[in-house]
Amino acid sequence: MSDASLGTGDPFTPTLALPDTIAQDVLARVDAILPQAGGPHPLHAPEIDGNAWDYVKDCLDTGWVSSVGAWVDRFEDMLADITGARHAIATINGTAALHAALLTAGVKSGDEVLVPSFTFVATANAISYCGASPNFVDCEATGLGIDPIALEEYLDRIGEVHGDILINRQTGAVIRAMVPVHCYGHPADMRALCEIADRYHLIIVEDAAESLGSTIGGMHMGRFERIGAFSFNDNKTITTGGGGALITDDDLLARRLRHLTTTARVNDGADLVHDMIGYNYRLPNINAALGCAQLETLDQKLAAKRDLAARYRETFADADGVRYVSSPPWGESNNWLCGILFDKARTRDLALTSLNAAGYQSRPFWAPLHSMKMYADGPRAPLPITDRLSACGLTLPSGAGLKGEIKRQPSIDR
Repeated sequence: MSDASLGTGDPFTPTLALPDTIAQDVLARVDAILPQAGGPHPLHAPEIDGNAWDYVKDCLDTGWVSSVGAWVDRFEDMLADITGARHAIATINGTAALHAALLTAGVKSGDEVLVPSFTFVATANAISYCGASPNFVDCEATGLGIDPIALEEYLDRIGEVHGDILINRQTGAVIRAMVPVHCYGHPADMRALCEIADRYHLIIVEDAAESLGSTIGGMHMGRFERIGAFSFNDNKTITTGGGGALITDDDLLARRLRHLTTTARVNDGADLVHDMIGYNYRLPNINAALGCAQLETLDQKLAAKRDLAARYRETFADADGVRYVSSPPWGESNNWLCGILFDKARTRDLALTSLNAAGYQSRPFWAPLHSMKMYADGPRAPLPITDRLSACGLTLPSGAGLKGEIKRQPSIDR
């Protein structure tokens, strides 16, 4: 990976400081923010708080631990209320939610689906489960979501509209849908992406796995088109242990999603009759009980994460060779994972080693999906920003439980 500049609009400010000096400076700045007592500091530990013990114990005491129960209903109602959606359907994990959303939205075998290469692998895997192919597009370096300008240039070059269908003239496949991803909790530019989808007759399924609590203009992520999919894995802002959910305002679509994810049972399954190939994707009651307790303290978690993000943003404001990834100007992030971007890949690698050695668990940004062997030969746009972000970014400890304040100014001589 070259350390060349990104060019026009490059957010990476060139610096003459030595890479090892910058890496030491980053360590000093993180050390100044995070409390030392109780270290090491994980990347994102779950906060099991509030009524979690009581709610889970109720499941154990009553025996309602499987995929139906009052806690599932309550969790869905709470999630719908928080997001503003008419319906929420709880699932076993976020990947299952995304798979069901794509199937129900009409993605078919042989289709292509536009998706960022800069995302967790589950996004592309869910497309593959449908027999469709991910068509990778580039992201922008501010909010890390799909770049609307680059996307439109790509579609103008390779796309051909026939009636209400978009054809990839290079492969002959129908480009059926687009899956915007709100990376690390930062909202993608949904207004611009929805306009493009309308012009090219694309279905949108939002991968909102990481963005519970993120909004654009007061609208919760997952609600900009017909379906949004969430994840509640143990490293998310709230957790059900393993779990996910779908949200929609469409009554008919909600019924279809609930039917598909409940093994397509008819008559509530009393006669064990099923009318199509369905999926055993429903969230167990015991997981939903934990989720209810987590949602009750969501506001406190979001406030703690905003405070931590503000501390990172403040301390990295004058750093050489590195910048903090803030919420994009068009939306408010839940700050699920706090990330920094370096001018150079080598500096990122040195900082990553130093931070982990000091007990601050950090990870590189996602490896681009187009670099993985199962997707290496698939269709894709030029991906220069994706490649650069993957080479030069890392995520810092970001859990809601990381209390503390900036204790001192870093003393590294820069």
